[in-house]
Amino acid sequence: MAAPTESNALREAVRSRYAAAASAVTQANPTTADAALTVLQGTGCCGSAAVSGSCCSSANASVITQDLYAVDEVAELPSTAVLASLGCGNPTALAELKPGETVLDLGSGGGIDVLLSARRVGPTGFAYGLDMTDEMLALARRNATEQSARNVEFLKGEIEAIPLPDASVDVVISNCVINLSADKGQVLREAFRVLRPGGRFAVSDVVVQGELPADVRANMELWAGCIAGALEETTYRQLLEDAGFGAVEIEVTRVYDTLPTLPADAGRLVSAFVRATRPTD
Repeated sequence: MAAPTESNALREAVRSRYAAAASAVTQANPTTADAALTVLQGTGCCGSAAVSGSCCSSANASVITQDLYAVDEVAELPSTAVLASLGCGNPTALAELKPGETVLDLGSGGGIDVLLSARRVGPTGFAYGLDMTDEMLALARRNATEQSARNVEFLKGEIEAIPLPDASVDVVISNCVINLSADKGQVLREAFRVLRPGGRFAVSDVVVQGELPADVRANMELWAGCIAGALEETTYRQLLEDAGFGAVEIEVTRVYDTLPTLPADAGRLVSAFVRATRPTD
């Protein structure tokens, strides 16, 4: 897959956009989760830091992020955690988390999926969030404090180099973040490394069915905006298997038939829930 020429430049573009999103959320600071959900209706996959011409532009408002969480799920969460949710699915609802498990969220943003995971695994479990953006980490930690969540920790780092030991978590989740990496194979190898034998990979991501034009793939703004970096479905499966995973499943959860940034003959973009397991042997 062709990527923007400099992975460091791509990383900085992503970091800048999500830092701006965190700042916008902090400034908006709605007083209730219902108010935050109202604001989310006007965001794209990159939220408040929308850039004209990307999937986050006003023309594509709410196509990817809307209606991912039930109101009763987020009613007791800090409103800024809800507002900073920039994902394309609800991995915590689909990962079948169990009490006592240890969960890692790759690209944890404002912390919504970490806080929901912490609730699901209970006081005997633990939820880590990993993010490279200082502004998002500060927001997430503030949200965890507001929630009095004691079984969570937010780590600074990149998803291509997870700062956790081998075989240290039971479940890896992520919400529309892996598509942003310039080295997805390394991300999946790292996810495999930190999972315990029998551990589960359960992420929501944007996936391509078919092909994207080369000029779209090379556009850094579209890459940072959730489109250009999306893996083709069969490639996603192959990279997971190459990393060592088994029982790979890709379940389409939402289809984006019309995103104005794509040519009419481009491959179809979908949100999908991607499951895999680290074998026990």
